[in-house]
Amino acid sequence: MSLPPGLSFAQAPPIMVPFRFFLSAPLFALLVALLALWFGPSLLESRWQPSVLALTHLMTLGFLSMVMVGAMLQMLPVIAGSPVAHPVGVARAVHLLLVSGVLFLAAGFLLASPWLMLLAMVLLGGGLLVFVIAVGFSLARAASGNPTVVGMRFALVSLTVTAILGLVLASNFGWKWWLISWIQVTNLHLTWGLLGWVGLLVISVSYQVVPMFQLTPAYPKLLMRWLPRALFVLLLLGSIPWLLADSGMQEQVAIVVALITVAVLALFALATLRLQSQRRRKQSDVTLLFWRFGMVCLLLALALSIVGQAMKISDNAHGENFMPIFLFVAGFAVSVVNGMLYKIVPFLIWFHLQSLLMGVAKVPNMRQIMPEAGMRRQMWLHFLAVPLLGLSALWPLLIYPAAVLFGVSMVLLEFNLLSAFRVYRKHAKLAPKNDLQTI
Repeated sequence: MSLPPGLSFAQAPPIMVPFRFFLSAPLFALLVALLALWFGPSLLESRWQPSVLALTHLMTLGFLSMVMVGAMLQMLPVIAGSPVAHPVGVARAVHLLLVSGVLFLAAGFLLASPWLMLLAMVLLGGGLLVFVIAVGFSLARAASGNPTVVGMRFALVSLTVTAILGLVLASNFGWKWWLISWIQVTNLHLTWGLLGWVGLLVISVSYQVVPMFQLTPAYPKLLMRWLPRALFVLLLLGSIPWLLADSGMQEQVAIVVALITVAVLALFALATLRLQSQRRRKQSDVTLLFWRFGMVCLLLALALSIVGQAMKISDNAHGENFMPIFLFVAGFAVSVVNGMLYKIVPFLIWFHLQSLLMGVAKVPNMRQIMPEAGMRRQMWLHFLAVPLLGLSALWPLLIYPAAVLFGVSMVLLEFNLLSAFRVYRKHAKLAPKNDLQTI
């Protein structure tokens, strides 16, 4: 196997810089499944319940952001040629602060404890500040013409906005609801987090990983150049209606911006599916299937969002408001991130072993590092869990089998990642100078 053209691995960080995040993420998703079993159908009564807020942040911060932070720390020196300064120290600090902060945040919601919420604010605020500063300096040094770098910059700004709004809301939750317009701020927090931080980062990273790992043609240059910019501008425009005094004008502007945003995201999903249909290798692997499933779920989530808007669905109606979120988060975001892990992890292990064992011992290939059979078992469990989760918005009792399947799939994901890392540890010991001290 040879290195993909156009990428530089000379400045790649030690393997545990991204891996500490990758190995932690499925444990948060497993905790989500266990809590969903505990609370059951009551979760679907209202999105404002503390239990729903706790599970939402365990999934978005604990699983999605954990993987995305690790991926950015790994990809910046490779794609942009601009490594994060002191990557090992930054990774250790950010990981410790995020892991503890997410746990305290969830506990603060569930126990309605202002002091736990304050501790979570300090830990999460500190961890995200370190990450934003470290990655921000790296992105500032990177070549500005790279579409992935441009998209990452927008994603980092979106993360900053999301974090600031989140800290404001956390203070509101912990200290007797001092914020009058907290519902509007919550909606902005959700929008910037899901569409900005998650959406923009997935889009920008896809420009590299889809052609590289799925052997497709490159995305059209016009789409790569303008799609992240358009989505970021739409996020800015979507925030303006909340500043307008006229509620009628708020609704009109919000609907127009929402429809254009749906069109932009649908364009990305359709372009990705089209590229996958043109791939050079016709045999479907796990990563391809995860991404294809994710794109279909994204399109379904967008369609249901339009239907819900047209029907003027109330916040408390079962199904119409929960289903698009379930499909976007679990169906689209988790699927795409899961699929990326199954390429990035074995590739990184193979690459690091290549540098350690060149001329010393044979390096296992990617299929030996992470066997296909184990990945497929986990994939099918996830593919069964997502439809059940979506349908639980209509029939709440389905939350139980959905949570069981999702939880088992996360156990298998963690097992697959740990098994791959054990392959690395086993073979790294054969190196003349073992670099495990960098872990």
